[in-house]
Formats: sequence, structure tokens, C-alpha cells
Amino acid sequence: MSIATKRGDDGTTALLFNKRVPKTHPRVMTYGRIDELTSAIGLCRAHSDQPAAKELLLSVQKQLINYMGELATDDTDQARYLEKYGEQAISSAMIDHFTELVTEKEKDIQFKGWSFPGDTVADAFFDSARTTCRRAERGVVALKESGASVRPELIQYLNRLADLLWLMGREHAQ
Repeated sequence: MSIATKRGDDGTTALLFNKRVPKTHPRVMTYGRIDELTSAIGLCRAHSDQPAAKELLLSVQKQLINYMGELATDDTDQARYLEKYGEQAISSAMIDHFTELVTEKEKDIQFKGWSFPGDTVADAFFDSARTTCRRAERGVVALKESGASVRPELIQYLNRLADLLWLMGREHAQ
């Protein structure tokens, strides 16, 4: 099967469970921002010289695939999604893990005031990923505000991830 299905040539795309929507649909725009974040994190992983950071980032990328799946599911199919993929869904345990990592990293990182990306290539990529994460977070909030079903964990996950990416950038600036 070719990746070029041509089904989107009319400006529509399929959500999970085959509901077709315009490519400008808020859900598509929102999970597209998560896709951008996944790529930005890939750049961080490629430029990190820290094995533990690379492992964590790969884990986050895998979680973001499931995150996109949930966003790519229409409200009418959310129960079906959680029944099929619920074990892989973004959870409060993942958020708690990020919170623990943030707390741990804050003990080791001394920062005063604003930081400027670019001390190293890696730290610049981490700061770019952080801003991409914040844009994705705003998109998820906007999706929720539009009336779509969005679990609170999805917003919390990105909020904590952005904090973590900022701290990881500081680690890579040294």
C-alpha cells in the first residue's frame, strides 16, 4: 500500500474510526501541533549527548503518538478510543513522573532570570521544542474551549512537559 492514498486530495482527512473532516478542522490542527512537537523533540534527541535524556525523549515521543490518537478521535468515538487504547492514553501517572523530574532537575540547575537560547545547539533545540510544546498546549486548550471533549490530563501533560523541556535546555546549555 502506498502512502499516497489520494483520499485527501479533496482537502479532507480521516479521524480515527474513519470519520472524514476538513484538514482545517480544529482537531486536525491540534493534533498537527502535537506532530510538530514530536519532530521538535526528535531534534533535541538527535543533538543531546546525554543518554538518559535521549531515552526520556524517545519515551515522550512514543507517548505523543498515543496523544495524537486521542486528539484524532471525534467526541462521538472517545469511549471507543479509550476502550481500545486506554492503557496507552496519557495518564496522571505520566504527569506525576514529569513533575518528579522537574523537581529533581530544579535541585541541580541554578537559574537567574531569563535565559537566551543558543549557548549550544542542543539547548537551542530544547527551547524551540518548549515553545512548540506551549503552542500545542494553547491549541489543546482552544479545542476544549470550542466545546470538544478534552480530558484535563492532556492539558496538564503538555504544561508539565514544557517545564521539563525548559529545564533540559538549561542542562544542555552548560
